[in-house]
This record gives sequence, C-alpha cells and structure tokens, in this order.
Amino acid sequence: MTSVVNINDVLDGHVSLDIACIDRLYLNAYVPNLQVGGQVNQFCRHLGQPIASPAVIDKIGNRFRREVDAFAKAHAVPVLHLAKPDRTRWDDRKLDHVQPYLGAAERAGRYGVVAIVAAQEFQWVFSATKKTQGKAVWFDWGKTERRVSCYYFYVHDREFGPGFIKICTYFPWPAKIWLNGHEWAKRQARRGRVPFTELANGFASCERPQRLQAICDRLGPADVQAFFDRWTRLVPVPLTSEDRAAGYWWELSMRQVEVSRTMVFDDPRRARGFFESLVADNIGIGRPERVAMVFARQVRTTTAEAFRGRVFSPGTEVQMDFAYKHSRVKQYLKEGRALRIETVIN
Repeated sequence: MTSVVNINDVLDGHVSLDIACIDRLYLNAYVPNLQVGGQVNQFCRHLGQPIASPAVIDKIGNRFRREVDAFAKAHAVPVLHLAKPDRTRWDDRKLDHVQPYLGAAERAGRYGVVAIVAAQEFQWVFSATKKTQGKAVWFDWGKTERRVSCYYFYVHDREFGPGFIKICTYFPWPAKIWLNGHEWAKRQARRGRVPFTELANGFASCERPQRLQAICDRLGPADVQAFFDRWTRLVPVPLTSEDRAAGYWWELSMRQVEVSRTMVFDDPRRARGFFESLVADNIGIGRPERVAMVFARQVRTTTAEAFRGRVFSPGTEVQMDFAYKHSRVKQYLKEGRALRIETVIN
C-alpha cells in the first residue's frame, strides 16, 4: 500500500534555518491635539493669532515647501515628481524609482536623505468655512478628504537601511513612516558579529540561528521612535521647536505590520516538494472553519466576509494566500529554496 506523504514528512530534518521576523512596518504619525475643529483655535492662539484664519495656516505650509526646496538644493538631493503609478505593472512604485539612489547609498556606505518624492495624494486635512454674524467674522474648521501635495523623504538609515517619512503639506500635516525589520536585523547582526548569508529581504543561512532569532525579537517601539526622532531633526518639518515645546508634535500609531516566517531548506528540490504538499493539504484554507482556526476568531453565519483562498502564479512561482477582514496570509517559495509565510495585519 502506498503511504500518503504529508507536510511534516517533507519537513522532517530538512530545514536548515527557521527565522521569524517583523518584515515591513507602516505607521501613522499624527498630532493628537490637532484632530478636531475646536483645537485649531487653540493652536492659532498658541501662534499669537486671535482668529483661526486659513491665511495663518497657509503660511506654515508655504514655509514648509520653501524649506524642502532649500534643503534639496543645499544637500544635492534629487526631487522626483512622479505621476500616479501604473497598477498593472510591478515596477512602477515609488520605491522602484528611488531604488537606484538607495542602492548607490548602500554601496557607498553613505547615510542620509537619498531622494525626495513630491506627490499628489488624497489625505484627510482641515478645511475652513467662513462664517459671519453682523460684523463678526470667524472660521468653522472641519476635516475633509482632499487631493493634496506630500513629500516622501527616502533615507538610507544607519540602523534600518532604506525607509521613508512622508509628510503632508496641508494642515494638520499627517505623516507616514515605512521601515523594514529584516534590514534592521541584518545591520544588528553584522554589528554583533553574527555571520549570515542573505536571502532577498531575509536570511538564507546563519551559523548562530538562536542568536539571530534573538536579534529579530529585539526590534521594538523604541527603535521605531528613534528612527522618527532622528530624521525629523534633520529634514524640514512644518512644526517648529516652539510648537513641540507647547505640546504640538507627532505621535506614532501602527497602520500596517507584516510579520514573516522563513524556513530555508537544505535542498531546493525539497522546497518545491514541500510547497506542493502544502498547497495540496491546504487548498481549502480560505473556508470559514479554517479561517476561524487560523485567526482564533469565532465565525458566525452572520459574519459578512468573503471567505476564499487563492492559488496563483505570478510568473514562474506559485503563491497561496487567504484573508480575513483586514488581515492577509501569503505563502510562497522565496528564491526557490525557502518557504515564506507573511502575515499582514492592518
């Protein structure tokens, strides 16, 4: 009788490295006391202006734009004005256009702002409506979604490697931060003299895997905050030191986190065999009862979700993914020799 080979049979004794690490981090930066209309009046009084007028706020945005232009010229930083990306292509993201500058900085061992991308994007910003009553004039402030200008400061950081801080030029100047946990871990491993070989956005081998895993586990909020503090001291920002002393400064919150587990096989043929077994054993992973088990959530008949799994092939590699609410799990072979499991949480 022919025995059925399952995933555990394929895995047994053939995984040379198994590492879990935070992968991509995407964070919001917001000013907590500039979120509702009434707070605009307080902010303008802090600026010494009795009336919360759009003219007062516009001056800050215009000054910020001038400072960005001056910064780019003084430091010979290219400013890229990019059109809306072509979503039918895989190589038309902002990062694809900036990658040559990041690569050059990496090869030269040079740290700093490598490029600034000027973009037009939809953001939730304040807008003002003029109100009058007799001779009295005031402005009613409320948030609306508008297409406004933003600056992406792409940096090559000593701790994190490539990353960016995006700052909107419109009040209340919302910002975003993008970082990569694997790149951070690689730099800490080199500093700690933990030898390894690289996998694309990961690790292919390591002589001290427990030490490497401990490094990956060490990445925390203080490291991310330090990145933000470091670069907001160096690049132009709309808020001043006086604003910060008065309590007007950005706080960070998680927008999206991607964690990954990478299992590297001792033979690429086993990697292919494992993934084929994985697909066969989990073809129904997107069904409600499976999703409930993976995400440890009770799924009811009234749960309004589109339960489905996908097995697809972008190019020559097969990928399998499934989603639940705002989270997604993707599994695929990385460079033909490692299983990569990525969980994205929004």
